[in-house]
This record gives sequence, C-alpha cells and structure tokens, in this order.
Amino acid sequence: METTFIFPSDNTRFKENGSENTLSNDLELTPFKDFLLRKGASDNTIRIYLLAVRHFFSHSDTIDPENLQAHKAWLLEHYRPATVNVHIHGMNQYLQYMEISSFKLPAVKYQQKTFIDNVISKRNYEILKKKLKKDENWFWYFVVRFLGATGMRVSELLKIKAEHVKLGMMDLYSKGGKMRRIYFPAALCEEAEIWLKRRDIVSGYIFTGRNGQVITARGIRSQLKVLAKRYKIPSEQVYPHSFRHRFAKNFLEKFNDISLLADLMGHESIETTRIYLTRSSEEQQKLIDRVVKW
Repeated sequence: METTFIFPSDNTRFKENGSENTLSNDLELTPFKDFLLRKGASDNTIRIYLLAVRHFFSHSDTIDPENLQAHKAWLLEHYRPATVNVHIHGMNQYLQYMEISSFKLPAVKYQQKTFIDNVISKRNYEILKKKLKKDENWFWYFVVRFLGATGMRVSELLKIKAEHVKLGMMDLYSKGGKMRRIYFPAALCEEAEIWLKRRDIVSGYIFTGRNGQVITARGIRSQLKVLAKRYKIPSEQVYPHSFRHRFAKNFLEKFNDISLLADLMGHESIETTRIYLTRSSEEQQKLIDRVVKW
C-alpha cells in the first residue's frame, strides 16, 4: 500500500514560501488553535501543543509515518520520556485536526517515579512566608500563600479575581466542560481582603503588574528564584508546582483522605495522587540507613 504524504497548502493550514511543497518557518496555526479552544484546552496546553507542532515542522516539511517516527526518535535522544509524551500528544492532536488520525504516534512507556524530589520543605515554606511578611512584600507573600494553601496550578492562580476571594472559592471549567472547584481557606481570604482593600481592588484579577495586566507564569517562576536566593532557600525547591506538592503532602498529614485530595487537586485518576503518599528519595535513603542493619 502506498504511503500518503500530506503537504499543507496556503489555503488550508500553512503559508508557503513560493517553493513547491516547502513550508516556511511562519506557520499559520490559528485554525488549529481554534480547534484546541473548542475542545476546552487551557492556554498553557495550547501554547505547548503549538510549540510541539512548530518543532516538528522545523525538522520536516511533510507529515508521513516515516517523518513522525524519525521525529519521535530525535525527541527521545534529547528529552525525558515525560517531555516526549507531551510533544507526541500535541502532534496527535494536530493529526486529529488534520483528519489523519491513522498516523497517530503511541506514547512512550516508562516507569513512573515512585517519589517526588525537590518539594519545598515545611520549614522552608514557613520561612519564606515569614520573610515575605516581615519585608511587607505582600504581593509575593500572597502568590506563595495562594499556591501553598490551595494546591492550585500557576495557570489557575493567574485567574483569581477579587470576587473569588469574597466567595472563598473559584470554579474552573476544563476539557469537556468538567468543573473543578478550588476552595480558599477562610484565614487566607481574611488576609487577602485586607490586602486588596489597601490596593483599592474591589473586582477583577488580583495578580496584576504595574501596567494593569495579569503577570505571567514565567514572571512568577523567575521571581520565585530571586526570592529563594534572597532568603537562602534552595532554589531547586522554589518553583510554582513545588507549593502544589507541599499542599498535597500537608493535606495528607492532617487529613488522610486520598480520594478527597484527588478531587481538590483536579486529578482524573487517584493513581496520580497516590505519589503524595510516598517519601522523597532522600527520605527513602534515610529510612534505609536507619532500618537496614543486616
């Protein structure tokens, strides 16, 4: 059976540079972006999938099984399996959009880690909050507080409005229209309302910069590294998702209900949540050193 080659044309998905069947670097992916939006993909997911597609076409100018397999092999040489699977999923979504799902690539099978490393410790989490409060660095204090007290993702943090703080919760809708409710602890809301009142914010997004625009996830990651250095906290522990991990671990220590935690974290499978029951590799090593005497 003859292999089908797909050449994007300028009246469908791509702009051509004048040469027959040759793609320019300027890919027109707006229709694909609209396709993802209709499926309910988040802004961050869309950004990653668009990058995955552009990455493929930086190596190949046609979509066919041979090129897809070659691209997968290249990814495996340069990235971790989890990252490769993100690229594969992005390309598979694009293949679905192009209505050539028969070309879809299988995900890479690999053994999941049975531990989470580089999670900010309870001690360092408390130190960071205390230092930010002492320095009256309220903006970043509340960035850390909301991340650590809710387990939300950084993309979700950026959607918080003053109205949500007053309600004590925020509803988000994910793929397929599924709703996830994020609860804000009462003590956090009381603190945040005082802060918002000082800033004369009664409605709208609360994490905005001087220009009035919502800050970016990249900006948050960058500033957290600055704060880690300033307060002498290991920088590898201070990143947005670290506070999500800390929330999960603290929650299970106080209230050992993994099913409820899975709901609060927005995990579709309880198996994803189960990793928070495990010890870090450092904790595992210390336990082995203490227990194994034979």
